[in-house]
Amino acid sequence: MLASLAVMLLGVTAAYGQGVIIPDECHRCPPPPRPLPRPMPIPRVLNIKSVKITTRIDAQVATTKVEQVFENESPYRLEGSYFFPIPENASISDFAIYDGEKRMAAEIVEKDKARRIYNEIVRRQIDPGLLEYAGKDLFQASVFPIEPHSTKKIELTYSQVLKNEGGTVSYRYELGSGRRIQPQPIREIAASVEINSPIDLKNIFSPSHKISVSKDGERRARLSFEGKGEDSQKDFLLYYSLSEKDFGVSLLTHREPGKDGYFLMLISPKSNIGEQERVAKDIIFILDTSGSMSGEKIDKARAALKFGVESLSPHDRFNIISFSGEEHLMKANLIEADRDGKQAGLKFIESLRAEGGTNINDALVAAFKQFQSSDRPAMIVFLTDGLPTVGPTDVKQIVKNVADVNRASVRLFSFGVGYDVNTNLLDKLSADNRGVSDYIEPQEDLEVKVSNFFARVNYPVLADLKLDFGGVETDLIYPRALGDLFKNSQLVIVGRYKNIVSSATVRLTGRIAAREEVFSFAKQSFPEERSDNPFLGRLWATRRVGYLLEQVRLNGENQELKDEIIQLGTRYGIVTPYTSFLVTEDMKDIGRHTTMEQVRALDSMTRMAPGSIGGISGGAPAAASGESAVVYSRAEREMKESAKIASPESYLTTVRTVGDKTFQLKGEEWIDTEFKDSSSLQKVEVQFGSEEFFNLIAKEPKLSEFFSLGKKVTVVFKGKVYRVRSP
Repeated sequence: MLASLAVMLLGVTAAYGQGVIIPDECHRCPPPPRPLPRPMPIPRVLNIKSVKITTRIDAQVATTKVEQVFENESPYRLEGSYFFPIPENASISDFAIYDGEKRMAAEIVEKDKARRIYNEIVRRQIDPGLLEYAGKDLFQASVFPIEPHSTKKIELTYSQVLKNEGGTVSYRYELGSGRRIQPQPIREIAASVEINSPIDLKNIFSPSHKISVSKDGERRARLSFEGKGEDSQKDFLLYYSLSEKDFGVSLLTHREPGKDGYFLMLISPKSNIGEQERVAKDIIFILDTSGSMSGEKIDKARAALKFGVESLSPHDRFNIISFSGEEHLMKANLIEADRDGKQAGLKFIESLRAEGGTNINDALVAAFKQFQSSDRPAMIVFLTDGLPTVGPTDVKQIVKNVADVNRASVRLFSFGVGYDVNTNLLDKLSADNRGVSDYIEPQEDLEVKVSNFFARVNYPVLADLKLDFGGVETDLIYPRALGDLFKNSQLVIVGRYKNIVSSATVRLTGRIAAREEVFSFAKQSFPEERSDNPFLGRLWATRRVGYLLEQVRLNGENQELKDEIIQLGTRYGIVTPYTSFLVTEDMKDIGRHTTMEQVRALDSMTRMAPGSIGGISGGAPAAASGESAVVYSRAEREMKESAKIASPESYLTTVRTVGDKTFQLKGEEWIDTEFKDSSSLQKVEVQFGSEEFFNLIAKEPKLSEFFSLGKKVTVVFKGKVYRVRSP
């Protein structure tokens, strides 16, 4: 079998991303003896079966190898044009198309011809999705033959020098390019990145994908992710910082002209923290031993608690409190976690039995009274599977009683086991006492989940964090309280800024044992305008909405909170009880592209009617216990702590995102959520596919990203309203 290749480079402006094959009937095939009818049309693009990305970064030089497998599911022998957007200033070192197992070489063709081919395809097909590739630096290849019901593998390798801005290095692979014209999502996606640096690595972070990271010392790291479907088919973003300091800080910013800016700051400690640098802590474990904890639950709780005690440092102090109808203390006061102390703890845990009622109030009050003012981080881990049934049972009274006795700034971490827990109570207690709450559903492993938490918080390295932004006017920063920093952890801070500071010195203050330490990070830029990192506005809005929803649920609804939730939810396509109109007909379809967890969270959000939201302070109280309450609380917490780009596209068929913009489908038209009918901005109207349309894209290439949504689009861009009308 013969294969003919022609490779071209189409030079326009900088961008890069995902390759696509646009097929055509085979003009190079021998003509049939007589014309044959076509039972089905030629596909507009070939489906991508799999993508494998392998990247090696050496001292900021990234070499990326991309392997794509395409499928021709039609009964026709085809030829096609392969387009791949490459990074600015990248050099292609290898390219091949496989004919079966045979690797074929490539031939370079002059770029003017490539540009003509692309423009002809776009104008001929009149397909908005193809506009995703307009205004990009395209590598192009002619692919022949593409046999019926077969696959075609393409390999491409390119190198680029990555940007280093303020000590933060960024890498991007536009995995999302072309998704609007593909017949179905990519079935298999795998990526691996190896980083080798002459300077210590800190803050390895991806806001787009859940990555697995392993470090080999301070200067070498490997990370990877796997996925499938629309949720994984989005641009892969990776950031890491270079610093020889004990603590590393990375800063990302985004700001549109004339608006407040957004920033994301990452803080992480060095990896090789020795035992001598481990900060001693005070911790009390509180375990519910009421009758409902009997059986497997109490067995797994005991196992998790044993892990927590055994992993303590000899310099830590601890105690254990069990409670049912009344509380039982292992010891009258905190004891050292030395060999004898741990043996006493393990013996007490082994003796625990499940029986009686649930006296939450007295157990918590007894625990908080154990703490005196101290230079140590202090925390309580509280685990319960029930509602308060003995002693004070009123939520507001329990919250007040705990507040009255917490005079040592103790952090409270609550775990609710099962669905028969009061989420309003646990969430309010944790929020008011600088901790977090989490829930263990019946299908989850209690021992694994609680043990993993103990492993995360067992090595505090810097306590009571505070940030000074050095003259930068910041606003609405999340998380609201920074808390402590632990070994192998990373603090992700998102906020807004108002003024312009080109070279700020950010100071991080915290306690190491009894000493207060200050770490300074100079030359941090909060600019007047920055087009990079457009995801930051959406990430900030997600956290802000999560915080506002928590305030409504725990403290009661008011019009101001409600209006802001609706405004942010509509602007960024965030589903909340107040913006459930975004789901509507999409709920019929959402199972196609979402995980079951997403479906449950959406269902919980949309079933929480605005009039029923309320809680501790007034209003008609929402159901505080049950499966829906637990799922809702977890979804709310995920918003508050979100470190990933929240894109609604995978589950809302009437919402699309392009950069920092969100579009809603109204009728047949995609409308920018920033557009108002009353807008006095200048309006520019063009017909899709007209000469004026293509001239406009040539003049403003960024518009092609918005126009790729469909043949009817309204977008606000650079102080004008652009409207595309179908022919």
